[in-house]
Amino acid sequence: MTVTISDFFCGAGGSSTGAAQVPGVSVAIAANHWKLAVDTHQANHPNALHDVADLSQVDPRRYPTTDIAWFSPSCTHHSRAARKRVSPQPDLFGTQLVDIDAERSRATMWDVVRFAEHHRYQRIVVENVLEVRSWVLWPAWTSALSALRYEWTFVSMNAAFATALGHGAATTRDRGFVLAWPQGATPPNVGRWTRPTATCPEHGTISAVQAFKAAEVRAGAYGEQYVWRCPRTECRNVEVHPEVAVADDIIDRTVPAMRIGNRRPGTRSRPLVERTRARLERGLNRYARRDGDAFVVEDLVSPYYGTATPRPASRPLPTITTRDRHGLLIGGRYGSLDDLSYRMFTAAEYARAMGFPKEYVLLGEREDQVRQVGNAVSPPVGRDLVGCQVEALTGERIDRVPAAAAVA
Repeated sequence: MTVTISDFFCGAGGSSTGAAQVPGVSVAIAANHWKLAVDTHQANHPNALHDVADLSQVDPRRYPTTDIAWFSPSCTHHSRAARKRVSPQPDLFGTQLVDIDAERSRATMWDVVRFAEHHRYQRIVVENVLEVRSWVLWPAWTSALSALRYEWTFVSMNAAFATALGHGAATTRDRGFVLAWPQGATPPNVGRWTRPTATCPEHGTISAVQAFKAAEVRAGAYGEQYVWRCPRTECRNVEVHPEVAVADDIIDRTVPAMRIGNRRPGTRSRPLVERTRARLERGLNRYARRDGDAFVVEDLVSPYYGTATPRPASRPLPTITTRDRHGLLIGGRYGSLDDLSYRMFTAAEYARAMGFPKEYVLLGEREDQVRQVGNAVSPPVGRDLVGCQVEALTGERIDRVPAAAAVA
């Protein structure tokens, strides 16, 4: 059975790439307002119908109906960063000016309702930031879904733990997802698809369960609002740490990195500014060990902002954003910082960390490529959540890959 899916606000194709990895799924439609992202999507998914369009201004009848619809509405003005911004200022007459971008950002959530009302999709997935639940119109929006006779559930998911049908992302990225289905239809088995394999000291290989610190909320980011625990009570539900992909897995060792001491003013490889040097020194102070008359350190990933401390490349990358914000300090034996080499991550490495295939084509200049990756849905997340919905829709069990010999 072929299951068709529409990818609205598709970006460069993370959700489509994941969906296409689910057996029997065909990406039929992809639409987005940014032409470059649509061109990238088309280069990698040539069999889909592509449309460059502002979906808030589009009649849903423009597109044929598919079995599933994936929506990634703009999250900019639902995020933590947006809430930190200065409040709108009044004009000369004391009237508060409307933030047009913010209004458009929030309006895209209502496009989900408009399209669902017309097409009556059999399954829906909506991706956004976790903070969308704090949106003042969240109760009205969910009530609108219910009025269309959809049932729904909210899933908090970190891309590093999307491992039901393969490897997860090599980066930490927390997002919230609404999975919706018609009332009376088979609900998705979310637990089976979102519980990563981990090792319990007492019970061995298990399927970990999300344990939220605030049980009444049951939503939030990994580490801050929830941890993973063994489902068995005999070990008192000990906290476990699922195995994840890490930055080391996606680093391209063929990309050259210049020795820090060899950087010169007036060249493309200018000396590092003092803030960057201080940041790298903090990483060395924390992770280096003495080796005779020198020191040894492993590769370090250095956030390119604020007072953050670099961390080992044996961990996942921090969240990838739309800007180039991560540098790589090549580890080894050294006497001073100048003996080590340093470079920025490439757009291709960012894409690999997000879970895109190595051969995935990114169009545009480097800055545009990084922006496309930073805006994208992590393909492993798209793969697992679409797989979850497809299994419930068709009634055909999809085996986990790799299969986990888990304790229920």
